[in-house]
Amino acid sequence: MIRIAHALPAHEHIRTAREAERLGHTREARDAYEQAMRALTPLDAPDLAPKLLRWIAWTHSTDGDHHAALDALEAAEAVATASGDGGALASVLNTRAGTLFGIGELDAAKAMFQRVRALAASQADRKLLAIAEQNLGTVSSIRGDLEAALARFKASLAHFEALDEGSYVGPLLNNIGRLQSELGHEAGARATLSRARARCVSEEDVHHLIIVEVNRARLMLRSGEAVRALRTAEEARELSATVGDDRWIGEILLVCGSAHQELENSEVALHFLCRAREIAEGREDPKLIADVVLEQARALRSVGRNRDTLVSLNEARQLFERLEARLDLVSVRERLGELEEAFLTIVRDWGESIESKDAYTQGHCSRVSDYACMLAEVSGMSEHDLRWFRMGALLHDVGKVSVPLEILTKNGRLEDSEWAVMSRHPEFGVELLEGIEFPWDVRPMIRHHHERWDGSGYPDGLAGEDIPLEARILTIADIYDALTTTRSYRPAFSHDKAMAILASERGTTVDAGLLSLFEAEVAPLIAELVLDVAPQAVAV
Repeated sequence: MIRIAHALPAHEHIRTAREAERLGHTREARDAYEQAMRALTPLDAPDLAPKLLRWIAWTHSTDGDHHAALDALEAAEAVATASGDGGALASVLNTRAGTLFGIGELDAAKAMFQRVRALAASQADRKLLAIAEQNLGTVSSIRGDLEAALARFKASLAHFEALDEGSYVGPLLNNIGRLQSELGHEAGARATLSRARARCVSEEDVHHLIIVEVNRARLMLRSGEAVRALRTAEEARELSATVGDDRWIGEILLVCGSAHQELENSEVALHFLCRAREIAEGREDPKLIADVVLEQARALRSVGRNRDTLVSLNEARQLFERLEARLDLVSVRERLGELEEAFLTIVRDWGESIESKDAYTQGHCSRVSDYACMLAEVSGMSEHDLRWFRMGALLHDVGKVSVPLEILTKNGRLEDSEWAVMSRHPEFGVELLEGIEFPWDVRPMIRHHHERWDGSGYPDGLAGEDIPLEARILTIADIYDALTTTRSYRPAFSHDKAMAILASERGTTVDAGLLSLFEAEVAPLIAELVLDVAPQAVAV
């Protein structure tokens, strides 16, 4: 006998989909929702079709397929509009706004959330009103208006608690705790996140419990509790693996990497951060990528990989500048300021590491940087450009790391063959910085600081104003420091003698106009700073 399978009603497929969602199985949930769509009959509620399309869109968004989600939501909006159901339309618009938010269209998302809020109020739909408040709070949070975001979240929480909608309370408490942490309210954040954790546990909401644990771990890191942060992040990772929900795995690995870095396990930190970056790039999440790259720079610096550190800092700067251009994050400007400080610190460290190879050159890069910046400032260079000019000055001799130590530290004059190697250090320096795009191009300073006004310098024999201005400024500072420090075959010259020698090179070795400015504006300021110092070699 042939058995005929009876089609399940839509509500049975919906029950299956809900269970799949609870377990984090979005593909199975989507299949069940689509089966429910096919099982709809005229007897089903008129708002069920737009609901199903909205739920299908949610599964696409969860899987990162935002275009498919928007297609489903466009269909849902058309169905809801045709039915004249304002509540259903508001729900669809809310989901559509959330999808726009997910792809970085913040202005469009905010406008649509405000429309949802108005529709919810007109329909006396308190639950949807609470959701709209929550979403507007999220937009305010990302835009950097943390106090406004906190007020929105608290208003939303009040609505949900009045409605006894427990499943929404845990996620909201998580958002409130995160904001309290960012605002520096550490005690309040700890208490709120503990409440969020308890509510997620009582609601068996493992998916939101994961991000609550991530935020608790972040707070522990801020408080210097790296061991507890690592343990909490690992627990979040285990939860993620248990339920098959990997939405937050990138953030979890970032916290693990940061915790290991705080514990001075830099190589382990780099392992976690490399994996976090792969996930962030796979998700096309620019904010997470930028955060990971910045943390990678910290770890690379800890293990002495100076060039790799600068590469990472440069990449992070570019990522944060793109985020700033999109106005996604007001806090990005602060991160860019941090990046500039990090650049300056690692450049200074690298300069000192170069000097450490030769006792005769200790302090040379820093002094040249100071003198050059003084001349650049009186020449009219802006404060912003001066910061990056200083980095170029600190790195002007970076190519010497490629010069054999026996040549670099030779006591006496170099042989012709040795000089041929030493005189290539400007080119070596440019090669070392290949791929590092400073916001202000420092490479001309590094390549051309040994060019001479009359064309007799190296490596390119440039003359006059063909020599970049910043290199001409640096040349004067470099020569002055060379003259006023001791080398193996002669003592340091006095300030006055050094200035006389520089004057004799006016128009042949150095730019006459810049030298006059140095004599009038800079030399009087540094005359008293030139003291007897430990033996140092003249820079070549």
